[in-house]
Amino acid sequence: MFETLEKLQPDPILGLIAAYNGDPRPAKVDLGAGVFRTEAGQTPVMRAVKAAEKTLLDTQTSKTYTGSEGDAQYNAAIQALIFGADHECIRDGRVWTIDAPGGSGALRVAAWLLLRAEKSKRVWVSDPTWANHIPLLGSAGLELKTYPYYDVATRGINFDAMLDALNAVPEGDTVLLHASCHNPTGADLSHKQWRAIADVLERRHLLPFLDMAYQGFAGTVDEDVVIVRELAARFPEMILASSCSKNFGLYRDRVGALSVVARSADEAAASWSQAVNIVRRIYSVPPNHGAAVVATILDDSPLRAVWIDELDGMRARLNANRDALADALAAGPAERDFSHLRRGYGMFSILGLSPAEVARIRDEYAVYMVGSSRINIAGVTQANLAYLADAIAAVCAPG
Repeated sequence: MFETLEKLQPDPILGLIAAYNGDPRPAKVDLGAGVFRTEAGQTPVMRAVKAAEKTLLDTQTSKTYTGSEGDAQYNAAIQALIFGADHECIRDGRVWTIDAPGGSGALRVAAWLLLRAEKSKRVWVSDPTWANHIPLLGSAGLELKTYPYYDVATRGINFDAMLDALNAVPEGDTVLLHASCHNPTGADLSHKQWRAIADVLERRHLLPFLDMAYQGFAGTVDEDVVIVRELAARFPEMILASSCSKNFGLYRDRVGALSVVARSADEAAASWSQAVNIVRRIYSVPPNHGAAVVATILDDSPLRAVWIDELDGMRARLNANRDALADALAAGPAERDFSHLRRGYGMFSILGLSPAEVARIRDEYAVYMVGSSRINIAGVTQANLAYLADAIAAVCAPG
């Protein structure tokens, strides 16, 4: 049977991680893997997570299954974190949230929910977008199209082209938008731009589908959901996939959520029943440990304060790294403008190197980044900053 299967190439990012791990050069720099790192290069377990895990270890009395919707305490806590406990869509019973195995799991359940709804099988994603959006949603059966987002020449959002493209999207289609910390570019819409996009979506009767993997990384946890809450109040229907991988550091525990805003409480109940039926047919029930950790943190005021403090520190480190790398490149021999690094948000930016330059900086200087020159800002440290800036300048030198 299996002799008919062809060997596939490894995922580009996972393959990059393997290549980095196998590189014996002591000065190597990893800017590829999408995880937060400290100045020491570690991806730590957060203090709030450790404390919550101890509480669970001491108090948890059973590991029995949850329902397909997952941990009810977690669902309520995440819903309040995203929408605000007193949001009108919550008061009116128009929104539901279910526990999912990471943001990827939430996206996949959302894809099949859209297919069951039958009216919105085409989804528009930004160009570029997160590397797994198109294969993850497309392999579920959705038709994927792209709209312009990033201008490589200006190192910023090509907003006019984005608006023009969305104005031409057929009515009833779904538009996937990054809520904050756009991956891979780090270039985020301003509040004014968000409102202009919302005007187009409303006029064209398009369904907003938000992917929020980095709440608390661009601004505070509340600042990063201002537009989410506005859209939930403005639109009769909306989908949101969220993740706790980055802001709680729970990467391997696979903690995410799918939230859906419906036109009415009855339609919310109907769509919820379809979603949990989909879950039952895929993975039956989601993992619970990470979700229980998050619920414990969010429902305990002192522990929540510790988490917020840690998250603020993570965001401050990323912002400082952006400025430090931009400063080092401006002070060195690099002849290109890298000031766009300062204007970005979150862990990622596109450096602006060509594929040949990306290959050269890896081969000659052991600096690893994905082929688009997307870099993880968290991989920059004081120890590697000067070396990294020199390597970038060297591959950018003419001739």
